[in-house]
Amino acid sequence: MEQKDLQRIKQQFSIIGNSAQLNRDIEIAVQVAVTDLSVLITGESGVGKEHFPKIIHQNSPRKHGPYFAINCGAIPEGTIDAELFGHTKGAFTDAKSERKGYFEIADGGTLFLDEVGELPLPTQARLLRVLETGEFIRMGSSEVQKTNVRVVAATNLNIPKAIEDGRFREDLYYRLNTIEIKVPALRDRKDDIPLLFRKFVVDFAEKYRMPAIRLTEEANDMLKSYYWQGNVRQLKNVAQRISLIEKNREITPDILANYLPTHQMHRGLAVVQRPAKQDVPMDELKMLYNMIGMMKREMDLLKEQLASVQQQEVHTNIPEEIVDWEPKKKVLDIDEVSVVADIEPEATATTEAPNLRLANLERDTIQKALHKNGGNRKATAIELGLSERTLYRKIKEYEL
Repeated sequence: MEQKDLQRIKQQFSIIGNSAQLNRDIEIAVQVAVTDLSVLITGESGVGKEHFPKIIHQNSPRKHGPYFAINCGAIPEGTIDAELFGHTKGAFTDAKSERKGYFEIADGGTLFLDEVGELPLPTQARLLRVLETGEFIRMGSSEVQKTNVRVVAATNLNIPKAIEDGRFREDLYYRLNTIEIKVPALRDRKDDIPLLFRKFVVDFAEKYRMPAIRLTEEANDMLKSYYWQGNVRQLKNVAQRISLIEKNREITPDILANYLPTHQMHRGLAVVQRPAKQDVPMDELKMLYNMIGMMKREMDLLKEQLASVQQQEVHTNIPEEIVDWEPKKKVLDIDEVSVVADIEPEATATTEAPNLRLANLERDTIQKALHKNGGNRKATAIELGLSERTLYRKIKEYEL
């Protein structure tokens, strides 16, 4: 597909983004539109699956026919068959008159079945019959009727898993899945996130008649690195709330963080972590790394001093096991990150530092850094990898 045609379709259906996968999905939708093949659109909730049935319908020979979008998950199980296939008068308690179903009134057009994975098994069987033969029967009737409907379905379920659990018919899955379009999650199209956010904030600025908010460079980076479990729908929600609430129209990371659930901040990182025993802020974690490095350097210095004493054959009461001491490996679990540090064996050194608990070691480290920097808190915070706010809190906590 030529770039100009691709951009025309994006503009027509309000699709924003330039990721390769998104562009490929649009091309597939256009290519398959001229056929009558069933299409299954998959992807997480909120990724924008609803755009693709419209693309298919508008680029098909059925574009002048009816188009209906049905959310199968929003219709109660007891009435879904009547909604899709219709019913006769008296077919059930509230059936006071005859009613046509969507397969009947959409004849010659396209029917979009959203959340098709939520259909009950008996309805799945009736849907399979329509797809295979074009025939259906109204509830309460024995008369077979014909329909000529193009079905496009969508789901956010793991259908193979649903089949394994007995919640979805395997034969229906293969009948729907003649062509599959996989819509990527927002976190897999990071470069599109700022484009979408800017579009949303401009729209809300026009709607509410206020200046559009703007992100600082750091806030923009935070936006791109966020997990976005709710995808485009969540991004739009965040843009709307910030646009309405914040008086300051320049959004910094501190402001943006108030609108982003913290449990999604670092989700999806490449390293799989152990469950954390306690939450440790990232700036304190950096300081702990520095502390571990300082402790290792002190141990190396101690070892060199002991070796020098041994070489000079100075008679001391230093136990032999200290002279021959070698650091052992021990794993510290800190904020879901496994840190391998050189830690001295317990109760073998003659100095106090190796036996300090973490809190005492932290206090000592801060005190030394303050002394080294002449009491300059800003320089001390930079050396320890802390924010100044955290350093002030630690100074107050340890009464330094």
